[in-house]
Amino acid sequence: MIKKLIAWSAHNKFLVLALTAVAVAAGWYCMKNIRLDAIPDLSDTQVIVYSRWDRSPDIIEDQVTYPIVTALLGAPNVKAVRGFSDFGFSYVYVIFQDGTDIYWARSRVLEYLSKILPQMPEGVRTELGPDATGVGWGYQYALVDKTGRHSLAELRSFQDWNLRYHLQSIPGVAEVASIGGFQKQYQVQVDPNALSAYRIPLAKVVDAIRDGNNDVGGRLVEFGGAEYMIRGRGYAKSVEDLEQIVVGRDKKGTPVLVKSVAKVALGPDIRRGVADLDGEGDTVGGIVVMRHGENALTVIEKVKARLAEIEPSLPEGVEIVETYDRSKLINGAIATLKDELFTQMLLVSLVLLVFLWHIPSAIVPIVTIPISTLLAFIPLYFMGISANIMSIAGIMLSIGVLVDGSMVEVENAYKKLQLWDAGGRKGDYHAVRLQAMQEVGPSVFYSLLVVAVAFFPIFALVDQEGRLFKPLAYTKNLTMFLAAFLAVTLDPAVRMMFSRMDFFVFKPKWLAWTVNQVVVGRYYAEEQHPISKSLFRVYDPVCRWVLERPWKVIGAAALVTLATVPIYLKLGSEFMPPLNEGTILYMPTTLPGISVTQAAELLQKQDEVLKSFPEVERVFGKAGRAETSTDPAPFSMMETTVVLKPMEEWRKKERWYSGLPELLQRPLRRVWWDRLTWEELVAEMDQHMKFPGVTNAWTMPIKARIDMLTTGVRTPIGIKVQGADLAKIEALGLSVEAALRGVRGTRSVYAERTAGGYFVDFKLKRDQLARYGLSVKEVEMVIMSAIGGEPVTVTVEGRERYSVNVRYPRELRDNLPKLRRVLVSTMDGAQIPLAQLADIEMTMGPAMIRNENGLLTGYVYVDVTGRDIGGYVDEAKKKVAAAVPLPAGYVLQWSGQYENLARMREKMALLLPLTLVVIILLMYMNTKSWVKTGIVMLAVPFSLIGAFWGFYLLGYNLSVAAWVGMIALMGLDAETGTFMLLYLDLAYADAVREGRMRTFADLKEAVVHGAVKRIRPKMMTVFTDFLGLMPVMWAIGTGADLMKRIAAPIIFGLFTSFTMELVVYPAIFLLWKWHGDMKKGTVVPNATTLHVMED
Repeated sequence: MIKKLIAWSAHNKFLVLALTAVAVAAGWYCMKNIRLDAIPDLSDTQVIVYSRWDRSPDIIEDQVTYPIVTALLGAPNVKAVRGFSDFGFSYVYVIFQDGTDIYWARSRVLEYLSKILPQMPEGVRTELGPDATGVGWGYQYALVDKTGRHSLAELRSFQDWNLRYHLQSIPGVAEVASIGGFQKQYQVQVDPNALSAYRIPLAKVVDAIRDGNNDVGGRLVEFGGAEYMIRGRGYAKSVEDLEQIVVGRDKKGTPVLVKSVAKVALGPDIRRGVADLDGEGDTVGGIVVMRHGENALTVIEKVKARLAEIEPSLPEGVEIVETYDRSKLINGAIATLKDELFTQMLLVSLVLLVFLWHIPSAIVPIVTIPISTLLAFIPLYFMGISANIMSIAGIMLSIGVLVDGSMVEVENAYKKLQLWDAGGRKGDYHAVRLQAMQEVGPSVFYSLLVVAVAFFPIFALVDQEGRLFKPLAYTKNLTMFLAAFLAVTLDPAVRMMFSRMDFFVFKPKWLAWTVNQVVVGRYYAEEQHPISKSLFRVYDPVCRWVLERPWKVIGAAALVTLATVPIYLKLGSEFMPPLNEGTILYMPTTLPGISVTQAAELLQKQDEVLKSFPEVERVFGKAGRAETSTDPAPFSMMETTVVLKPMEEWRKKERWYSGLPELLQRPLRRVWWDRLTWEELVAEMDQHMKFPGVTNAWTMPIKARIDMLTTGVRTPIGIKVQGADLAKIEALGLSVEAALRGVRGTRSVYAERTAGGYFVDFKLKRDQLARYGLSVKEVEMVIMSAIGGEPVTVTVEGRERYSVNVRYPRELRDNLPKLRRVLVSTMDGAQIPLAQLADIEMTMGPAMIRNENGLLTGYVYVDVTGRDIGGYVDEAKKKVAAAVPLPAGYVLQWSGQYENLARMREKMALLLPLTLVVIILLMYMNTKSWVKTGIVMLAVPFSLIGAFWGFYLLGYNLSVAAWVGMIALMGLDAETGTFMLLYLDLAYADAVREGRMRTFADLKEAVVHGAVKRIRPKMMTVFTDFLGLMPVMWAIGTGADLMKRIAAPIIFGLFTSFTMELVVYPAIFLLWKWHGDMKKGTVVPNATTLHVMED
């Protein structure tokens, strides 16, 4: 069938070219309009249930979080349910299985919530969070007033009630979260002495203020034939309006106003988050949260365009400062990929021109490169896969390989035409060219198919690794399928276009010579080919030396393979290599219970130190949470986004070439980097950021939010301590922390103080309540309002909304003796001190409570440096097991990247054998011989020698990226092995047909002919693969570290595999044919019984 398709394409070349032109135009359109991103969307499908209630974490856990978590555990397709209870807030994160549609998931969560919401306590406000996750934090900004005319409260009001709505209306934006500054609040500070004098209970003041702030409608009335709508205007819009509210009457019947019993003033609402810009102090900022599945680049571009539009309407002296922009990462990644892709195409084209030494033949595979690349964008566009580091990397991995088929075809045609010309030009050269392409066409098609199909097991990867590498597998497979198809359709058509064998003769001669070189070209005999002659001189004596001692060569190859096993065992393991985002996320943790003031001071000091580094362009830090359910951070957890300058502007390090001109330094810099490295910068920062009571953690924005979404842990390694008692969980966590401090590679370790919060407990005396005729609710209302401060209503001032808070003045509640003197009104107007109604004491308790799948959980965060994750955890597990005995009912779960690493190991244990089986079956379908299949598959262990030594020399760990590279290498092994065996097989078959296969010497000469005389096309196929990936290894841009882990095993593996094939294959082929077909010279092979690989 393949031969027939080649013949049809050759005879209908203009139709093939026209169809290709149409396809190329479609590919160009798809490439220009495809979505762009830095990396694929790695986030799980997540639904957030968000509740607000001004209560302590333990009350919220018992009455809100735990009931919701347990209700949602039974929802379909749920992978995990994580609850988090903080002061005033409950967060429940429902993680669904891979591939679940987010809106289907949201509807299921609503369905299950409907069962539990009626049971929620009064005052709990529960809602679904946005259809977004923390991974959607694509753009952040700060409002800066250089003039000092605007207060932080005014800036926050502008952010909340003006700027936020401009941005939130942009398509693709789920919400805009505010952070920092002060939210304006009306504060009613009640005088307990005045209440006592007027005999007015606090509850009456609260009710009066609540009832004194409202607008109503009174339907309609008609006057003079016109219809009038009735309104009762009672909104309080100022301090004066609140002061004029009547709360009761005195003994004379005179109205008692709010201002008679309280002082009304404007002040800040309670703050659960603060922000800092460049270490200069408190600032107001905003976080643009993108909707799940949106095109990040498009959304961010629209956000920046909208900000430019509204810039003239900003308050005088206020400017918007960009603090984080993911589009820079995306554009940087795409720019890196474009440069490396162009370099690859150029290098591969040069290799083809040099090795073929025949421009008309070289044009065919060169044209295949851009056409295959363009056509690959058509299915990507319609499948909704974005152009990102991984999808473009799939094309980059294919560049060298996709020309192999075309190259082998045109090279074989070149050889046959040269023989036709040298043999007296018998017959039609068109038929000779077509027969030559048909001769190798099936093997070419199958070899390219094997390279593509070898990647099929990648589609079995799930979760984060599946979402990351499937786009790469799609693009590589699609590009290879297209290359295989073009090799048997477009390539024959294009090659038949260059059908002339005789030179043109016209003047001027220089123009005729140029045209002839491009259109006709000169055909060299293999022995006279400029490249072949050099290769023959090197390889011919080596091949003959091998064939003199085949058993020794095979034994030496086996020993070299076995000697690689210890190297493999020394390699470390990690889940994913670093993907340098160009931005650092500094995530320190301090002890719980820190106040807003202390958190703001600590944050400012940290940011001031970070901004002092010359590599840092911008520092934007936050302590606590932003106004979004995608951010559950307490004050003890800080996040500082450190935007770095381009790496070329970092501090220099002396290199041997530092004295050379910059023009010469530039290419050397790619091999010997002469600037501070990322790891060195982070290590230096870590040394300068040693604050008492603070544990550092260093990561990157996208990586951290993906890790937190996937596992709940923001550091590379996390240990989840689960059990029934928070105090025991904290004790176990502290024991684990102590055990891990001595493990080599530990940069920082911090166990959450799950029971480390500060509380003032009012333990009510029920007998005293009965004595004074008070209920628990009445006393607790005083505790909530007078001491804690209760928002009783909200003012409506145009588009702005501000809460009204009622409480005692600060000077009446700032220590325990004063709290004991707080008065509670009885029904008859008597004022009873709280000390008589309750025991008041300061205690410790949970500052925050984690709940994972219904179990109380505490986290231990471990940041690792200078060591692989797998080796660290193996050692850490042993130390923890020896040092931390676990009580019954308590478990340790190792999480973070290690959780993904363990899952990856399990998957790879299945995928690698499966890949080998698929390749073996495809090779057997092509060769129809298990012996030939076995010989071809010997390339796999040969290539692993180079792959593992390459990792060892470069200091790389085994990761998902590394194993993906080795899966790709297996396909290439099959291809190079196939071509090597094909040429040996063809040489043997030609000798049998010509009657030159009677003795061992005849067999050796046939093997030498197949190995040595065809060294140029074999070397050409490997060099295109090899040099096609070299630009990846010297890349230094965004995403380069990840791509290097994929390319390294292919480059090093190809080198050793091809070297071993050149040496070992001839020896094996010689012994197989001598002991098999020729029976040690007792049988003369018959041409009628031959089965060669091209048939």
